[in-house]
Amino acid sequence: MTPTQWLLDETGKWLVHARRDLRAAELCSVELPAEALYHCQQAAEKFLKGLLTYHQTAFRKTHELRELALECAAIDPSIEVEIQAATTALTRYVWLFRYPGAPYEPDAVEVAEGLKLAVGIGAVRRRLPMSSGFV
Repeated sequence: MTPTQWLLDETGKWLVHARRDLRAAELCSVELPAEALYHCQQAAEKFLKGLLTYHQTAFRKTHELRELALECAAIDPSIEVEIQAATTALTRYVWLFRYPGAPYEPDAVEVAEGLKLAVGIGAVRRRLPMSSGFV
């Protein structure tokens, strides 16, 4: 395997997992809204990590989407506005409803917005080569 093939393979793995999380969010959206929002955050995180992987930019283990978004914006400043608001909104879903004592149960409107934001972050795939099959 060439270095380029390896890089495309590693990037693709992040994007496959991101798409799975997005699908899980869609499937959970009606009956398990808190879990759906968790998967929205996870999808966004993996889309961003996929972009960083493709650009051979190291990142630490984190669920902090704003941090990842800043690293992505350093690569491509044109995406900063596009993803910054979404990352701010989605970051909290990695923990907000995951444990007993959650402050409230999310509703369908919040889940729909979470899905919209995660799909929007998934648009970072447009920053990858068309021939790679990532878009």
